[in-house]
Formats: sequence, C-alpha cells, structure tokens
Amino acid sequence: MHLTETTDEARDSAGLARSDDLAAALLTPEARRDPYPFYARMRREDPVHRSAQGIWYLTRYADVEAALSDLRLSSDRDRMTRAYSALGGDLKAFSRLTDRLGRVMSNTDPPDHARLRKLANRAFTARRVEALRDGIQRIVDRLIDEAVAAGPAMDLIEAVASPLPLSVVCELFGIPSEDLPQVKTWFQRFGRLSEDIDKSEAAIEQYEEYLARLVRRRRADPGDDLISALVATQAQDDRLTDSELLSTCFVLITAGDETTTHLVGNGMLALLRHPGQLARLRADPALVRTAVEELARYDTPTQAIVRVVAEDVEIGGRTLHEGELVYLFLAATNRDPERFDDPDRLDLTRPGNRHLSFGNGPHFCLGGPLAKLQAEVAVGTLVRRLPNLRLADGAGLDWRPNPLQRRLTALPLTY
Repeated sequence: MHLTETTDEARDSAGLARSDDLAAALLTPEARRDPYPFYARMRREDPVHRSAQGIWYLTRYADVEAALSDLRLSSDRDRMTRAYSALGGDLKAFSRLTDRLGRVMSNTDPPDHARLRKLANRAFTARRVEALRDGIQRIVDRLIDEAVAAGPAMDLIEAVASPLPLSVVCELFGIPSEDLPQVKTWFQRFGRLSEDIDKSEAAIEQYEEYLARLVRRRRADPGDDLISALVATQAQDDRLTDSELLSTCFVLITAGDETTTHLVGNGMLALLRHPGQLARLRADPALVRTAVEELARYDTPTQAIVRVVAEDVEIGGRTLHEGELVYLFLAATNRDPERFDDPDRLDLTRPGNRHLSFGNGPHFCLGGPLAKLQAEVAVGTLVRRLPNLRLADGAGLDWRPNPLQRRLTALPLTY
C-alpha cells in the first residue's frame, strides 16, 4: 500500500521543494501540467540522480522495479524520520503524522510488515473485493443520475470520482451511510496537513476515536464487513494488537480514497484527449479491464514513493549510502522506452502491460484490485451512459502542486 496523501505532502515540503537542477525542474508550472518530458530528460541524462540536498531520484523501470523488492531500501517509519531530520528540513508535520499512524504496513519492514500484511490479506480477499462489483455499479449509476439531473455540465471529480471511493469503502468497512459526510470532512482536513497542522491533527484524533468506537461495536456484534474480519484475526495466530488493528483500519480506509478518485479522473481525461481510443472502448466495452491498466500506466495518480537506504546499495553504477532518501518515480518507469514500446502513446490493448503504478514486491498496493475495480465500473459506465461526454469549452485544467502526486483539482465536462 502506498503512503498516505498527507505523508506525501509532508515529505514533499521536506525534500523536493529544495532540490536542484534536474529535480528542481519537476517543480515548474510546465512540469505540473505535464511531467513526462521531464522524466524522459532525467532517464536520458542522469537516471540515478542525486540532488545537492542528498536525495536520490530513480526514473528507469529496471532500477525502480528492483528497488521496490530490495530490503536494503526501507519503508520503516523511524528510519524515514531520521533521514529527513538529517537533511535539516522542517519535520514537525511529518513526524507528528507518522507518530499518529503508528507502525502500519506501509511504514514497516519485514518481519513486521509480512505479519501485518498476512493478517490484512485474510480479510481483504479477492472474493470480498469482487463481491462489491454490484454495489459499486449501483453507486456509480446513482452518482451519474444525480449529475445528469443537476444540469448539462458537471465537474467529474466532485460529482463522481471523489464520492465513489468513500461510498465504497464505507460499505466495505461497515461505516454507516449517515456518517459519510463527517468521514469525508475528516479526510479533507487531515489531507491538508501542511496548511494547518492543528486542525489536521484534531481531525485525525476525532477520526481515530470514531474508528475505535466502531471496533468496539464489531467486537460486541460482528458483521459481514472488513472491520469485523480484522477483529476476528485477533483470535488467530500472529494476532494484531489493538494499536495495530486501529492503525491498519486507519490506513486501509484512508489510503485508497484519493488514489481511486484520480485514477478515474486522470483516466477519463486521457480518454477524452484520445478520441480514437475512446471510440474503441465505446465499441468494445469488454476492453475496460485492459483499458484501466493502460490508463493507470499512462498517467498514474501516485507519481513517486519514498524509501530510505538501510544498507549501502549500488544502483546504476552509483552507491547509495545508509540513511539517504530515495524517491522512486513510478510514473517515469511507466514511460520508459526500454520497457514499453512507444510509451507516450495511449493504447487500450497494450500487451504485456506490467506497469508499476501500484508498486511491486512486498509493498505492492493491497488496495490496488479494489481501486481498479472501481475505475472499471466508473469508466465503463460513463462511456456507455454518456456518449456525448466531452471537456467543457474553455475549461482550464489545474493540477495540485505536489510532484509526488498527479491529481486534478477539477475536471469540467459537458454531456
């Protein structure tokens, strides 16, 4: 599972914002609109790049694929905090957040990571995910119905892409629908950690207290939901502690929200910009599964993830030393011509599409199958139900100013 949105924002402020030369180019307005030419330059000129601040940038597919499975590159919370501290950045927000999250899967190394992941896997099964398909379809149809009823235009992010994953995760975890607006408010507040840490922390604390109450209810009265399934693991081998259970619920519920939203948003934008591919999908709806894989490769929401060197390692002829930070640019690997033929071309039938959008190795995103299922249903339904869907005339597109994430603020459409 990838790091949470708030963690990425804190890490961005501590690292990329002070990088130089090739790394600094990623902070320009041009790179915010389209980072892929800049990734191509980094792959060509210095694919294992070390900034003046001492942060490594990896952009080649082979290097990143290997790094994702290399235990010498750590996800451990304590190592990560020490690495940022050594850079002298302002880690107040990042340190306080990681303390809140505790030792969850995304912030641990083996053997703790394997134990926590094994327990989560028992509850987060393929059967449980696939069983959500009909429910996801009902949610998507309802959201589209509401958007169409409201008028001839909509912001796809606000109308469909954003409410969809929260509605799904509430169903999966047994969160009452009447609590959804409050949960969304908490998500929005602690997703703006760098803007107001006090309000963000208050939201995190309220959300944790809410989850703790849900856990107590499921212990007393289990149901057919993921929290009940995780609670049940506490009676099995390798049991979760109460703190680990709460942190696991926190991350599983939170982490997929923004990623799924912008997989749908970025994907629909790519289709609308490539009318030939959109027509191909409309003519053959069965292509939607491979289409979503290609959309995830073409413009992935999680552009990069972070590791820290736990033991000296050589990559691409360069030695990365213990304690140094490494940014693994998944989005750059997905356009690497050494791995993909004509990588800048959108091809919904692309063969052998082993992109790294959801990571690889022991930290492969646990929620990836659910995110892709939601995107399949949302994209497929939008294409089928709204044949005249197009970008609104004169609509400008704005991307969030975080180089580790690729996320639209809005996607104005008419239909």
